[in-house]
Amino acid sequence: MQMDSSVRRFRFWSILTVISIYLLILVGGVVRATGSGMGCPDWPRCFGQWVPPTDVSKLPADYKQVYTAQRVAKNQKLARTLAGLGFKQVAGEIFAHPTQYIETDFNATKTWIEYINRLLGALIGIFVFVTAAVALPYWRRDRAIVWLAVGGWLLTGIQGWLGSLVVSTNLLPIMVTIHMGLALLIVAMLLYAANRAQRWVEPSSTQDRISDRSAPVTLVDSSGVSTLLWLALVATFIQIVLGTQVREQVDQVASAADYMNRSNWVSQLGSVFKVHRSMSVLVTLLNGYAVYRLWPTAGAGLRRLLSTSLGLLGLEIVAGIVLAYLALPAIMQPVHLTLATMLFGAQFLTLVTWQQEKTRTRQAQPQPAHA
Repeated sequence: MQMDSSVRRFRFWSILTVISIYLLILVGGVVRATGSGMGCPDWPRCFGQWVPPTDVSKLPADYKQVYTAQRVAKNQKLARTLAGLGFKQVAGEIFAHPTQYIETDFNATKTWIEYINRLLGALIGIFVFVTAAVALPYWRRDRAIVWLAVGGWLLTGIQGWLGSLVVSTNLLPIMVTIHMGLALLIVAMLLYAANRAQRWVEPSSTQDRISDRSAPVTLVDSSGVSTLLWLALVATFIQIVLGTQVREQVDQVASAADYMNRSNWVSQLGSVFKVHRSMSVLVTLLNGYAVYRLWPTAGAGLRRLLSTSLGLLGLEIVAGIVLAYLALPAIMQPVHLTLATMLFGAQFLTLVTWQQEKTRTRQAQPQPAHA
């Protein structure tokens, strides 16, 4: 089937947007690793300016009190709203957070690291909007693609709002976790939309698909494989959430140690770190067993995804070992996070591709003759 211009545009923008989101996750990891999360105490501007200052002399003498008061006022409004919706525990945690009333000293380097992170986020907002716009021609072909693209755009707007809450609550752990979880959801939606769009550049008839030698003719004992892939995907998601909590503990330990004696930080981490470390064994076993079950009958595309998942998992394990045994080198922290989110994306595409191959194989089976 000839690829028309609308298909080409959508695939380009959807893939570009996904790559940009992964880049933003990497930059966000750099922000956390360098302690730049509060480099800009307000949102969306930075110190009340669209182009942040480069020297503390350009700020009023009482800037700490000013931005602390603004943040507390915003959080009081947020807490009242959450309590009214029934989330009283979360509302209480906003003010129980130890750094709630602490304003970070101005640091030009950290301010600009955070500001670049915001600029990239704004650029991705534009990319997601364009992706939704170029998805509109699919309305008559495959409306799910349009809903996925538009939904990703709407969720990106919510993600920006959550980003403002992450700043106002001074990196409250639950806000950081929700922020990361929503980013993964947006990635999954756009990956699925791009994958569905692929059908419009492949042979259109079922018979043409079946004749492709890369597609499997039979699936040997496929029972439970879908459940296995879902378990692997959910385990990775939980592992990423645990990782955000470990990151928060690292920040607290580092602050208490005045960022000295880095070699002792790991030993001071709590039970969440131990669970996170143990969970990596489960993630490895689930992915390894999935490859064992799928490889013999998988098509070429599915095998590439399985190989990619194993490669990313191997790199992720190496990064985790380096962090745990080499005193948490800052450069490895964003790499560790980005690899985990890329693994999540590869696993999600593996699940989608497996379902597609299973459907094609069932269609290829001879239909029973009717009397």
